[in-house]
Amino acid sequence: MIKSQDLKKYHLPDAPGVYFFKAGNRVLYIGKATSLKDRVKSYFSIDLISTRGPLLVDLIYKANKIDFIKTDSVLEAVILEANLIKKHQPKYNTKEKDNKSFNYVVITKEDFPRVLIVRGREIDKGLPYVIKNKFGPFTNGTALKSALKIVRHIFPFRDRCVPHSSHPCFNYQIGLCPGICTDAISKRDYQRVIRNIKLFFEGKKSQVIRTLKGEMKAFAKRGEYENAGQTRNKIFSLNHIQDVALLPSLDKEGLREVGESFRIEAYDAAHLSGTNNVGVMVVMERGEYKKSDYRKFKIQNSKGNDTGALAEMLNRRLGHAEWPYPNLVVVDGGLAQLNIARKITRQHRMLTPIVAVTKDDHHKSKAIIGDEAIVSKYKSQILQINNEAHRFAVKYHRSKSQLKYID
Repeated sequence: MIKSQDLKKYHLPDAPGVYFFKAGNRVLYIGKATSLKDRVKSYFSIDLISTRGPLLVDLIYKANKIDFIKTDSVLEAVILEANLIKKHQPKYNTKEKDNKSFNYVVITKEDFPRVLIVRGREIDKGLPYVIKNKFGPFTNGTALKSALKIVRHIFPFRDRCVPHSSHPCFNYQIGLCPGICTDAISKRDYQRVIRNIKLFFEGKKSQVIRTLKGEMKAFAKRGEYENAGQTRNKIFSLNHIQDVALLPSLDKEGLREVGESFRIEAYDAAHLSGTNNVGVMVVMERGEYKKSDYRKFKIQNSKGNDTGALAEMLNRRLGHAEWPYPNLVVVDGGLAQLNIARKITRQHRMLTPIVAVTKDDHHKSKAIIGDEAIVSKYKSQILQINNEAHRFAVKYHRSKSQLKYID
């Protein structure tokens, strides 16, 4: 069994890649990470049993070794994980390899192949086209869509348009289709594009770059300087992959849900000219307030300092390992509150997304700061629970003499 103090010897980098939990030479589990150091460390937090479930607890007890492969980008970690799961079929990735709802990237067998994302169950039922190449399974659909967008900006491909139709499709107009619809690219040149995409999804980026360097030199030798420049740009893009869009979906994938219950915690503080400082935590699960889990804090060390009060609340709240951890934290305030909340939760190894609700001079919600995907998906709940936290904090402040404090 691996213990948290054993992690130092593995020298896990703060970089993207794929990690392996092993028993001897046998691979038990494969995962991907935006930061190998932070992700692997998260498996050894004190809340493991209550938040990760019995399967992964069993994994930690049986594993006696950790390996990793560092990648140049998060995008390559996503692709490498899928290839390695397919190769090793690890016991604790059973869900990933058996679940027919997971996604695959497929390349169709056509004169001008399409590149598509298809669910496993759709492949099993039969498709109205023949698949030439299939990559996956990919365990995170959102990450896969973001990954394919990045690949498409480097290697524009066909997904829907009709070849030789003379009508430029929308993707051609924005540079994401090479112009199969308008005969702007030959069948031979498009096959080169498809070959590069295939190699990239096989994890052979270095081979793609070598091929492109050869093409660039050939273009330059023939005096085709525009084509040489475009190929040079592709090489640069592959060496400097901009995959920030993948980070939120991968970070959320590493977080835990308690059963099927999505838990949101919101925090707010109240005081009067720096006196009678109090704070509260309110909870929402499955879209409903869970008042039995509300908590009240008498702020002891941060008189009139909202940021300090938030830090004090979070430190005291996270000292209660018996409380279930949230899937989302909402704080009242701006960037300062958001940053301090992130700092405190990282110190406690709680890798939970955090958003902050900013207010105007009349204490009306003005904006939500944080991951855009999370804000978009949970905006209504975020605003509701923020208002509930403010209501509860004001009520607590006005009647604190009747309250039971959290130590």
